[in-house]
Amino acid sequence: MDEVLLRSLTPSVLTVLVRRGADFAAAEDAVQDALVEALRVWPADPSPSSPPRSSRGDAVRDAKGWLVTVAWRKFLDATRADAARRRREDRVEKEPAPGPAPAVDDTLQLYFLCAHPSLTPASAVALTLRAVGGLTTRQIAQAYLVPEATMAQRISRAKRTVSDVRFDRPGDVATVLRVLYLVFNEGYSGDIDLAAEAIRLTRQLAAAVDHPEVAGLLALMLLHHARRAARTAPDGSLVPLAEQDRGRWDTALIAEGVGILQAALARDRLGEFQAQAAIAALHADAPTAEETDWAQIVEWYDELTRLTDSPVVRLNRAVAVGEADGPRAGLAALAALDDSYPSSASRGYPIPRYAAVAAYLHERDGDLATAARLYAEAAHKAPNLAERDHLTRQAARLNARRCR
Repeated sequence: MDEVLLRSLTPSVLTVLVRRGADFAAAEDAVQDALVEALRVWPADPSPSSPPRSSRGDAVRDAKGWLVTVAWRKFLDATRADAARRRREDRVEKEPAPGPAPAVDDTLQLYFLCAHPSLTPASAVALTLRAVGGLTTRQIAQAYLVPEATMAQRISRAKRTVSDVRFDRPGDVATVLRVLYLVFNEGYSGDIDLAAEAIRLTRQLAAAVDHPEVAGLLALMLLHHARRAARTAPDGSLVPLAEQDRGRWDTALIAEGVGILQAALARDRLGEFQAQAAIAALHADAPTAEETDWAQIVEWYDELTRLTDSPVVRLNRAVAVGEADGPRAGLAALAALDDSYPSSASRGYPIPRYAAVAAYLHERDGDLATAARLYAEAAHKAPNLAERDHLTRQAARLNARRCR
């Protein structure tokens, strides 16, 4: 069974059902039932000589069309079985004839539909990640820094909110951009690879929407994606930015990202994604880590702080300050972050990677004991295995140096 194929078809199948009049929650349930049916009746390794087959044994030549047909039947069955919804039977009685589905990519449209005006931005992001991105509730909760139970309730409320809404109004562009960036980040460093799909969708959005922040997000994704091949060693371990082989960076993607960014900045409507892309461009422009223009990076972080006042931005700024003005200055910026966001740790949900940044700055300042302890603490809180292993090795390296 080609699970990648099923995953890629799910959003467009869901959109077809919604367009036919199915409410969102019921449509998602029907699509999931259709996927289960596909997993049951399609061969484990379909090929031209052994294509997917229906439950009757007929070869499936149009996988999307087959899923739409099965999902619609599942929806009809569920609708007819629900006595409270019998008023809808006149609308759903006539099942559209099965046949080839139109070769239209509805995924981006579904992103807009999930960012419906009736939803709060947080709910729209969560619902889109669940319905379109296919992320688990746990993964979305980690992205939001909230307990899994809280996120599950948020998604359930969002589904109830849009269950009777006809998706004929697009959502907010800023919300869609946040969704795309979250999906990109999950694909870039998490368990599910959605980075390339997020770039594809953002390209499509940039072609359809004339907005500098859309261009800024696309530039940011391209600049980060350009370094992807150098981010991991052959054994899968993480390679920090300063240690990456810059010869492995994709110069074509960098050039494209810088060009898109320059055009966006020329419009003089600065937004957070343009500022982040400017920082990424400065890293990409440096021939070596030692030649990085950290002073200018700090200036861009100052702009970004004014735009967002995010604790994560302030955390990254502390690293840049430590590189530009020395580790003591970086630690002072980190202490200011403690003062500005005292509630983050008290709630039990500290700023992500705070301990790792503190460890790095303490190591550069020569305090190896504190740095080793903080690296170990950061490893315990790492969001994925690769990052945990990297931080564990950093702690072991410093402990070995102290024992010499």
